Amino acid sequence: MEKEFVIRCRAVIVHEGKLLLVKHTHNPTVAVLPGGHLEFGEDPKECLSREIIEELGIEPIIGRLLYVNTFTVGENKQPVEFFFEVLNSSDYLALENNERTHAHEIDECVWVDKNTELKILPDKFAADFRDDCFLSDKTKYIKG
Repeated sequence: MEKEFVIRCRAVIVHEGKLLLVKHTHNPTVAVLPGGHLEFGEDPKECLSREIIEELGIEPIIGRLLYVNTFTVGENKQPVEFFFEVLNSSDYLALENNERTHAHEIDECVWVDKNTELKILPDKFAADFRDDCFLSDKTKYIKG
């Protein structure tokens, strides 16, 4: 069985202590950071910009790399995710009237505070968000 790496780029969008998350149509029971798959030949920041425009309809101003997350799915797939800070968070407060070419992939966009009961993935990022230590000058690495 051939091994496969999957590379994704995700946005950490925080406004006044609230984090923007998405629930995907294929699994609306959990919430994740918006973003998606890196295309061949694409730079991670280009990927994040494209994915956020497709899903949320607004071009992000991309800041620091906050996290690198890696985990395995089954015996042959290993996603690697890059979480970047997005600096223009207030632009994302009203998404409903934006042109969103990939809105069909999103079940719901939600702003949550650190006391949310919603299941956020990955668990380590969720714990850091709840402990208010997810924004850091150092890139954090998660292996789950």
